[in-house]
Amino acid sequence: MSLRKTLLTATVLSALSLPAFAESVKIGVPTWTGAQAIAHVLGAVVEHRIGGEVEFVPGNNATIFQAMDQGKGDIDVHPDVWLPNQESFTKEYVDGKGTVSLSSNPYAGNQGFCVSKDFAAANSITDIADLGRPDVAALMDSDGNGKGEMWIGAPGWASANVNEVKVRDYGLLDFIEPIRAEESVKTARIKDSIAKGEGYAFYCYEPHAVWYMFDVVMLSEPTFDPAKYIMIQPSDDADWYEKSSVATKDDLKEVQIAWSNSLPERSPAIAEFFQRFSLTADDVSNFAFEISGKGRDPAEVAKEWIDANPERVDAWLGL
Repeated sequence: MSLRKTLLTATVLSALSLPAFAESVKIGVPTWTGAQAIAHVLGAVVEHRIGGEVEFVPGNNATIFQAMDQGKGDIDVHPDVWLPNQESFTKEYVDGKGTVSLSSNPYAGNQGFCVSKDFAAANSITDIADLGRPDVAALMDSDGNGKGEMWIGAPGWASANVNEVKVRDYGLLDFIEPIRAEESVKTARIKDSIAKGEGYAFYCYEPHAVWYMFDVVMLSEPTFDPAKYIMIQPSDDADWYEKSSVATKDDLKEVQIAWSNSLPERSPAIAEFFQRFSLTADDVSNFAFEISGKGRDPAEVAKEWIDANPERVDAWLGL
């Protein structure tokens, strides 16, 4: 064989041994810690096991779902879809337009309202109705406006809308001021209130780092009753607040990832991984604690976890 043919053959074989292109994905990153943690686990597997390229794109639920719907690759995946909280989006884009796919491997989420264990014990607080006691509300009033503050969620959260309706329908509005702020504000306020021995109530959910960070307790609410849980989100009706009626605990949630239906064509290996991906609530609580509780880098925590759990990651990859 001539030198020219030998070099040509080697070049062709070399080209065949390499992937035609690096698969890529843009992962939406909502504001809550659990979602951030899951986003980085997804990204770590894509980067370190699939060999793909990852970009993290901050956004709220509406922005992420709209981008997945458009299918242009601006955002390809939502890492933490809570149902039925975000049902208005899944009904539109999964059931209606058929532009987004939802994982069939959810973990369970539980939502409610919390106070510190010390505050609860000192003031006999066990139920959500106890926050409407004048003596309790006064202990939660840090700004002197006559009402106790309660964090109900961050701007853009569907759950914050539910909680705003709940405060009204539980008869707490005369005593409690519902506050919307970023989750970091809530975490700082919990820490400060415990240090000062003050009262503070806040929307809480499992999984979450808060269970590892502070001694808190979830208050009881009326048992979930679908007849007393009529929630209309702002994306469905501008008069959502007036038309909604929620006077019962939330049912347990199903939480999973969602991705754009344009992804399998662009990055089939990544899309197949997403179809098999699954976590437990304990997994997510641990991730969240490492990130928000210990202040560790999410990418470092995610890489450490996938290195320590090769069998689970292999299963996600169909190996």
